[in-house]
Amino acid sequence: MLKNRQLLLIYALVLIDVVVGAAISPVMPKFVAHQSHPELWLSGATALFLGLQLFSGPLLGKLADYIGRRPILILSSIGTALANLLLLPVKASLLLLNRVSDGLTNGMFATVRSAITDVSPEENLVKNLGIQGTIVSLGNVLGPMVAGGLLTLFTIPEKEQTSYIVYIALGLSVLNIGISLLISETSEKKEKLDQSKLKQTIIESINPVVLWRQLVDKEAERPGLQTLVLIRTVLALTQGYYTYFVTYLALGPLKFGTQSISYFFIYYGGFSVITSFIFYRFLADRLNQTRAMFWFAILGVPVLIGYGLVGKSTPILYGLVAVDCLSIGLISGIVEGLIAKRTNDDDRGTLFGLVQGLQGFASLITTLLFGALSALDLRLPFIWFGITMAVVIWLAYRTYRDKPALFTNGVE
Repeated sequence: MLKNRQLLLIYALVLIDVVVGAAISPVMPKFVAHQSHPELWLSGATALFLGLQLFSGPLLGKLADYIGRRPILILSSIGTALANLLLLPVKASLLLLNRVSDGLTNGMFATVRSAITDVSPEENLVKNLGIQGTIVSLGNVLGPMVAGGLLTLFTIPEKEQTSYIVYIALGLSVLNIGISLLISETSEKKEKLDQSKLKQTIIESINPVVLWRQLVDKEAERPGLQTLVLIRTVLALTQGYYTYFVTYLALGPLKFGTQSISYFFIYYGGFSVITSFIFYRFLADRLNQTRAMFWFAILGVPVLIGYGLVGKSTPILYGLVAVDCLSIGLISGIVEGLIAKRTNDDDRGTLFGLVQGLQGFASLITTLLFGALSALDLRLPFIWFGITMAVVIWLAYRTYRDKPALFTNGVE
């Protein structure tokens, strides 16, 4: 019963955290609207956030093994609240400060995965981590709904709309601090705090070669881990399109305003919630997960290329989103569940921090690349995203072909 309560509190923490980020996302173009090349400002802000996560993710993951999950969740919640406070007043420079503050304390999701794994029986890992993915999707619905609903229901002068949404996000961030304080410690094993090891972790976290070697060392005792992390890292390259959507919708042929962007993410998130819930609740454990990942990735390539070709057609955009939620949107939960099965109580936080560090490098690279490509043509980044998804197809196929026994989850 206690573990179920813990799981519910963790899910609530994740939900509100995502709602806060998703509510602010549609108004981010307003912070840079008067700058030259606003697409580069938005990409730069994202790159700054991700770059700081390169060392904050592994560091906080390591700390979670030393001092426990609870203190890290509290720290991350406080960091998010402070980051949102920096968004007032609405200035491009403050957006950059927000990205710095949030990036330094954004170790929540690596720690959340560790905490969920701590309290989940092995047979429920994929399902519980998949539910976390569904919660994230739900947050991506409710966040824009908060922003869009506020602007629809109340007559707020256009110049004040962004500030109102930031105030709401700030209030929710404070609420999340309270929820983090209610969560009990989920890790029974803690290591003795070693400052020299922490310093070494920071140094190693900005070196992807070192991070990868650490995974190679763990592969012998946990077969399949290296392959799964590689797939997850490449998938992070692809998932840059989530971040890029705001820039593309606001500045591309569709010319969406704040409300239209909010409604788009409500639809996107809502469809994702439904498909993710059905898949992870009823289907995930009955399918060969690696084979499913392979076919989902195949469906994903034309969807990603199609996003760049929608022109001004909103119906085509929304149709592609539906296929996206039935394919690309389901891959992450599968991979993260399979990774979780290869962790143990001794180094779970460290391992998830390591994974987040590699994902951080991938996300930073893809952000810099799509930022440069968007300066040439706003459609070009989707070609890059399609190419990276093709790599996921190849990795999934090779995994199923060469190591089927490791990834069948008992289903042929």
